[in-house]
Amino acid sequence: MNEAAPQLDSIIMSGMLFYGYHGAFPEETRLGQRFMLDVTMRLPLEQAGRYDDLEQTINYADAYALIKGIVEGEPVKLLETLAERVAMELFHTYTRIHELTVRVTKLHPPFGGQLQGVSVEIHRKRA
Repeated sequence: MNEAAPQLDSIIMSGMLFYGYHGAFPEETRLGQRFMLDVTMRLPLEQAGRYDDLEQTINYADAYALIKGIVEGEPVKLLETLAERVAMELFHTYTRIHELTVRVTKLHPPFGGQLQGVSVEIHRKRA
């Protein structure tokens, strides 16, 4: 008999701003720029809520520090790579996460045009 899949809830970290040196153009990796990240982590939160137990959830201050270390760390060319690194490190660090969505926004892309930014959003499920 199959056990029912757990009910998944969400922890949403939105509008995180970091300064990084990512991009395909030399001036981006030399001068750097601001990036905004939104992360939604899907996991069961019933036990955490029922028992007021931090051990049954994810400490989002720690998750923020992990994300910050990636975005402000080693430069990459693509937003896709940055999003993938964040996703994989969150999965590796927090085994409670069943699936997640990571959106990385480059607020000032280096080309002419009126826009608020360019985003890449990925959705991953634990294998």
